[in-house]
Amino acid sequence: METDKIHRWHDMGGQPAGEINREEHDFALWEKRVDALQVLTSTKGYFTVDGLRRVLEDMGEEAFETMTYYERWVQSVNQNLLEAGAYTIAELAERMEQVQSRGETYGECAGPGE
Repeated sequence: METDKIHRWHDMGGQPAGEINREEHDFALWEKRVDALQVLTSTKGYFTVDGLRRVLEDMGEEAFETMTYYERWVQSVNQNLLEAGAYTIAELAERMEQVQSRGETYGECAGPGE
């Protein structure tokens, strides 16, 4: 019995991809950090690739249309770390406030203990 396969919005297999930019490019520092964070935290057992993918797929079509690849990844890593109890939303908010209070320090070392 043959049935039509129902595709979720993120399942683009077999659909035309359009133009593909094949030029080599370097990643931004923050993108490299997101990738490193994902590797480190998943290696430490906070989540699996299935957990990362679950959050990515549950974000919805709008996220895939408006967010970059690494913006979606950092959101997924964060959600998985929250679910694993690595930190709480309150702890994350406090830390974000501390970082924001430093001003424009992107790429700089925060200093000892930071």
